[in-house]
Amino acid sequence: MDRVYFDWAATTPLCQEAQQAMEPYMQAGMGNIAVGANANSLHSEGRAAFAALEQARADVARCIDARPDEIIFMSGATESDNMALLGISHVAFGELKKSGRSSVRGHVVVSAIEHDAVFKTARMLERIGVDVSYLQPDANGFVAPEDLKKVLRPDTFLVSVMLANNEIGSIQPIAELANVAHGAGALFHTDATQALAKMPVSVRDLGVDAMSFSSHKICGPKGVGALFLRHGVSCDPLILGGGQESGMRSGTQNVAGVVGFAAAMKRFCGDSDAIAAEAARQRALRDSLYEGLLKYPQVVKTVDCNEGDANYLPNIVNVCVRGLESETLILRFDREGVSLSGGSACSSHSLEPSRVLKTIGIERDLALCSLRFSFGAFTTAQDVQYVLQTFDRVVNWNKR
Repeated sequence: MDRVYFDWAATTPLCQEAQQAMEPYMQAGMGNIAVGANANSLHSEGRAAFAALEQARADVARCIDARPDEIIFMSGATESDNMALLGISHVAFGELKKSGRSSVRGHVVVSAIEHDAVFKTARMLERIGVDVSYLQPDANGFVAPEDLKKVLRPDTFLVSVMLANNEIGSIQPIAELANVAHGAGALFHTDATQALAKMPVSVRDLGVDAMSFSSHKICGPKGVGALFLRHGVSCDPLILGGGQESGMRSGTQNVAGVVGFAAAMKRFCGDSDAIAAEAARQRALRDSLYEGLLKYPQVVKTVDCNEGDANYLPNIVNVCVRGLESETLILRFDREGVSLSGGSACSSHSLEPSRVLKTIGIERDLALCSLRFSFGAFTTAQDVQYVLQTFDRVVNWNKR
């Protein structure tokens, strides 16, 4: 059997729709300059590129119930997360200074299981004088609105909680959390990177002020992402220069990447019925994989995700294998033709256990033995069965 890929939460294969949309922009020579020109130039070629950019903006906005002018194209969700936290904080600092309340530090709230793009940015805010509270989830990875209420302060200006966790798959009650934040006068940002294409995502229904997402998690090209910034929300740009993206993100736009991103959004995020059907299919694969893995006594689920559970992403299975460290397991699987990870791929070279698993109470030694299986639209039931067959060989490696 060919290799099977179970690391979709890290990155996804490029879909045919995105590849076809990008092809005219990727051809060599000057013959196709009309679609490959600088979208900020005033000549006819530039206007053609600009038209393609704006059509992509409208397509992306439509998929998440946003206005086109609320979409800022970026290099990915990491930049988008950074801009949301730092840009909004910079404006808030200025407002505090203008008000004469120089003794007020300002306050930000994030969950303790955020991706490092948010978590490390929050740490930076602390270093420059902002107070930050880290909301602790329960043992199954969920943040409670009641806990958010307890930490909010009169000077809280921003709350950031991810829509779905990239390691354990827990889906947060974002609409409720955003409502609590707004009740205290704070803005609300969510990192929706892992949620797109796994569930309908509407910025209006969620009630968020800012949202980050990335192309390469939904079978689009790498190096492209976006920030939704609700109309009227003040946020300072991080990258200054020529004033592209309405002054919010300078630098010549990657038109080819943006067009591919929009094509992937339309393919996987444009139809709520299709999203629901695919989520149900993937949920069945998830449940089958959990069932097969848990037949081994050394396998422990990291969260209480049960059959049919819609409170977790349909495409993530996270377990620990007692007595076998993640690196050993990953390399053994790799030799058997299976690609997966031990947690967030962004931290795969760290010798420390997953911060997310430690936060939800998994002891250090066990957390060092974690595996994350993640899959997507092109994964089949046969792929799952192959992984289960392979798992038996992996855990019994020394008996071969």
